[in-house]
Amino acid sequence: MKLKDIYKKAIETGLKNDPRGNEAATKDLLRREKEFNELKPDEKEFFDTESLQNPYSDSRILYGTGEEEIKSILIGIDIEVGEILLADNLRSKGRRVDLLLSHHPEGRAYANLYSVMQMQSDILNRFGVPINIAEGLMEGRIKEVERRLMPANHTRAVDAARLLNIPFLCLHTPADNMVASYLQRLFDEKKPYLVADVLDILKGIPEYKDAGLYSVGPKITLGQKNRKAGKIFVDMTGGTEGAKDIFEILTTSGVSTIVGMHLSEDHRKEAEKNHLNVIIAGHISSDTLGLNLLIDDLSKGESLEILECSGFRRFSRSESTRH
Repeated sequence: MKLKDIYKKAIETGLKNDPRGNEAATKDLLRREKEFNELKPDEKEFFDTESLQNPYSDSRILYGTGEEEIKSILIGIDIEVGEILLADNLRSKGRRVDLLLSHHPEGRAYANLYSVMQMQSDILNRFGVPINIAEGLMEGRIKEVERRLMPANHTRAVDAARLLNIPFLCLHTPADNMVASYLQRLFDEKKPYLVADVLDILKGIPEYKDAGLYSVGPKITLGQKNRKAGKIFVDMTGGTEGAKDIFEILTTSGVSTIVGMHLSEDHRKEAEKNHLNVIIAGHISSDTLGLNLLIDDLSKGESLEILECSGFRRFSRSESTRH
């Protein structure tokens, strides 16, 4: 399987599982095409033309031509210089490593992480938040994240992969889309009555069960087990944490329980003010679940050797993938 095929299929799978719905994602691509066509020739040089096919700016081939044949992948939640040196060391010992696959973005994909946050407005709108309010609240938060990312040294890991000539791919939002859609469907189908029932469903999923063995399993951070779960909102995609002012609007829209990857203290205080139940499923375990679901789809009909590192654990729901 070639690198470009893995990348293309991952984006297609991410689009199919986009919580906004495929129509919203398609409109995003059409908007980008219109923007590109309206640019002056000298402005087009700096335009990210990859965004004309891929709406997720945090997911890119970071190093490689795309023509590389991939049979063995070293996968980590984070692939930084240490993991790249690990891959080189494994190669020197005779282990095949054809590709580095990171969940969290590096390079240009990290610099543009803030761009995918716009999709949160459409997700909130599907949960009853008026689109003008959702976009208004998200606008300031997106600018805040953009400013925070500007001084970062984005290319360190990509430079290391280039110098060691190891292809490098990051898949952030496509994997996050997988876990968000998977859990939302699960809760919508099972309709847990109490907050405790939501917790039990999460603990039955292999990735979260494994995290529990390391004392980082799902936890109720707001609310009590015997509270009614009500309407559940799975908040696990769209770049990073959204606007803290959104909790009041979510409550007004009928949401009672939020299931998320993580929650900052400022966001927790706002959620508490609005009497929301909050379950933190876990950051690394949720990222792992999203990647596993994505890899299951990518590996259909293929034989890929998966090497785990940097917090990732492979739980296959596909018989064709070797571990």
